[in-house]
Amino acid sequence: MNELVGRQSESAQLLALLDGARQAQGGAVVVRGEPGIGKSALLGGLAAAGADFLIVRASGVEFETDLPYSALHQLCLPLLDNLAALPAPHGQALRIAFGMETGTPDPFLAGVATLGLLLESDRPLLCLVDDVQWLDDASARALAFAARRIAAERVAMVFAARESATELDRLPQLNVERLNETHARALLAREIRAPLDERVRDRILAEARGNPLALLELPRTADPASLAGGYDLPAPLAAERSFRTRLQALSPEVRLLLTVAAAEPIGDPGLLWRAAALLGVENAATADLPLVEFDTRVRFVHPVARSAVYQAATEAERRQAHAALARVSDPVTDPDRVAWHRARAATGPDEDVATALARSAARAQARGGVAAAAAFLERAAALTLEPARRTDRTLAAAEAKLSVGDFDTAAELLSTVDPEDPRVDLLRGRISFTRFRGDDRPTDHLLRAAAKLAEHEPARARECYVDAIEMATLTGDRETVIAAARTAPPPPGEHRGADVLLDGMVALAVEGHRAAAKLLRPIVADSTDDVWARWPTLGYLLALELWDGDAMHAIASRVIASGRESGSFHALPIGLAMLAAGTAHFGDFGAAKELISEEEAIAEATGAAPLVYPRIHVAALRGHRGEAEELFADIGPQMTLSVQYATALLNNALTDYPAAQQAAERAVAFGDLGLAGQALPELVEAATRTGDTATARSALTALSERAGAGGKPWGSGVEAYATALLDEDEDAYRRAIDILQPTRFAIWHGRARLVYGEWLRRQGRRREARTELRAAHTLLSALGAAGFANRAATELKATGEHARPRSTPATDALTVQEVHIARLVAEGATSKEVAATLFLSPRTVDAHLRNIFRKLGITSRRQLRTLPAIQ
Repeated sequence: MNELVGRQSESAQLLALLDGARQAQGGAVVVRGEPGIGKSALLGGLAAAGADFLIVRASGVEFETDLPYSALHQLCLPLLDNLAALPAPHGQALRIAFGMETGTPDPFLAGVATLGLLLESDRPLLCLVDDVQWLDDASARALAFAARRIAAERVAMVFAARESATELDRLPQLNVERLNETHARALLAREIRAPLDERVRDRILAEARGNPLALLELPRTADPASLAGGYDLPAPLAAERSFRTRLQALSPEVRLLLTVAAAEPIGDPGLLWRAAALLGVENAATADLPLVEFDTRVRFVHPVARSAVYQAATEAERRQAHAALARVSDPVTDPDRVAWHRARAATGPDEDVATALARSAARAQARGGVAAAAAFLERAAALTLEPARRTDRTLAAAEAKLSVGDFDTAAELLSTVDPEDPRVDLLRGRISFTRFRGDDRPTDHLLRAAAKLAEHEPARARECYVDAIEMATLTGDRETVIAAARTAPPPPGEHRGADVLLDGMVALAVEGHRAAAKLLRPIVADSTDDVWARWPTLGYLLALELWDGDAMHAIASRVIASGRESGSFHALPIGLAMLAAGTAHFGDFGAAKELISEEEAIAEATGAAPLVYPRIHVAALRGHRGEAEELFADIGPQMTLSVQYATALLNNALTDYPAAQQAAERAVAFGDLGLAGQALPELVEAATRTGDTATARSALTALSERAGAGGKPWGSGVEAYATALLDEDEDAYRRAIDILQPTRFAIWHGRARLVYGEWLRRQGRRREARTELRAAHTLLSALGAAGFANRAATELKATGEHARPRSTPATDALTVQEVHIARLVAEGATSKEVAATLFLSPRTVDAHLRNIFRKLGITSRRQLRTLPAIQ
């Protein structure tokens, strides 16, 4: 690596990254620093040191941040011959993303496919990406996804950024600081061979402040007399200002040609020369053009030079450049770039351009470029004169901005629209909920929208009330919303699912569970009803409230299927978490771990926070205090209900009944739909054990109302369980066992046999107690519910019998990700197929398999397929 003054440490770290990649220990780093600090020089030196690597490059361009996948396409161009080697869906995702095919790609698959494409190289691969702060969002997400998964590969990825680049902030960072005075003097002395007055040198050093580009540019803009000590030294120049000074000496034709080059972000010489001919400045190319280099692509000598050229041009010159580029770009193969250039060239409202931008937005949205769609729509709205169409485009832009988390811009756009439009309230409600999590009562916005729609669009108004109820269920403001919902207009025609859901939720709050169940029970049991496509969270919680395990499972499965089909990585993790929690309560911890692993893989890949409540439930059900309490400590206040419920469940398993009662009382006090009701049997058990009969009786009454309204075996069995505990009713014990045994809730069946055996032992019926406790211990041990199993073993010992040691389920020794990999391999998946499923590289999958084999004491995939607990 060429010696860079003052950059020995940074160079050494980057060279170490290359050495690691040569040994299949790849990695990524973001080189961060101010403009001119030497990031590009470090990347150039690294390229020189990586002669044995295949080197691919890309650079973010300030004017191209609105075009999805533009930077990724730039980087992958040399690798596109390998597209055919990728799995068909992955190759297609990239071809569509790059505009090589039409269709709607899975934006998430674009990241997976990018990783696969990088790994297809026969040589070690070095990816160099400059000016990351200007990458389009879709490219940044795909590259960040790949960069986090190359630890076992012969790939090095180096990104250079001026400031925070959100998608890449989780990667290792290498901060490049200003040169100290010694190094600055050495660099200046090396670059300026002419005599230099000491006072001038000191002034240059002071003004450059250790920025290498400023030190290097000054000699190109100051005349020899100045450098020798004359008194006409120009005012202090930053690097960009230095580039602008050099532009001033050029002819208007050359400056316009350079402006066209700066406005053409992909560096296509053909486009540049055609645009130049259109403007009549093609002859300017005969001059020795400064700041730009011509090869197979047009490159500026430094990213700051491109910015300086573009910013130095007048508005009229920029519009000229963009108008020419729009005319010479291909409207068939690249319609979005044509629309983009036309928008930059527009001087005022222009419906033709606005329509073209709206079409580009639709194409960008289809390719997963939501941020680009938002930018196109925002500009389209600005160029639209007709008020109604302008409002529609502004609201669409605000919704797109909201989808990518740009809440400030979304709110600003909404401020330009008539506040009486109910769509404004709906979007403000979403912004408030997403940004503040209920701090400013986002349901107020939805209720205002419902009130505005009530007279002329009653069906939409009723849907708004359901939206508000679902949101209030999550924010804790359901009482206020239900009061408003009672004023909803009647359905305009035949009752739809949304109407039944609204009336049922009002009845639940006003008349109670039994009255509401007449409306809600049929629709909750029908997971195919369209209402659950729009309000799946409400459906899942209602299934819990009515103790309908089949509906809970079916609604969660529908969300997963819908998420997979649509490619929605908002819906899919929600469904996976729902089903994982339900599956854990069935006692299938292996399947629950597999679902949790997939949800966490998606969260990690998309940069979202994982949904942690299924992990909490699994840890509590297994009776693992250390694991559970570690999870509890890492959870924020928004998960308090889940923590209190899981704490009650855990402590009942571990026979700490006072702690269980305290936590269960807190969970029930929340009064939330679903989980508060699930805490009722825990409260009955804990309060019965502590002798607090009044509390136990109150909890049993509330549980009976819910279970009776639901009319399902799970609820009936748990109600019998709680009744038996409180009333010491042997018939109720037996009824609980009989009801729960054929259901999928194996842990509740095991718990029912456990408490019956405990009661029999206290009655002195030791032989009968042993039968029940032995069965409970066998079942709960096999499931991996160690807390309840140990409780059964302790009770069995009290009868004079020692529980037979039971082997720990194979999945207990594995992490959730290892369980998922093991199950996929046991089903016959190859490492490459597992890698595609879990968004890993094949080598990483193989490394996990080695750990799995070691933990399970096996040596082959064939042996893995024979382990019952893995199936």
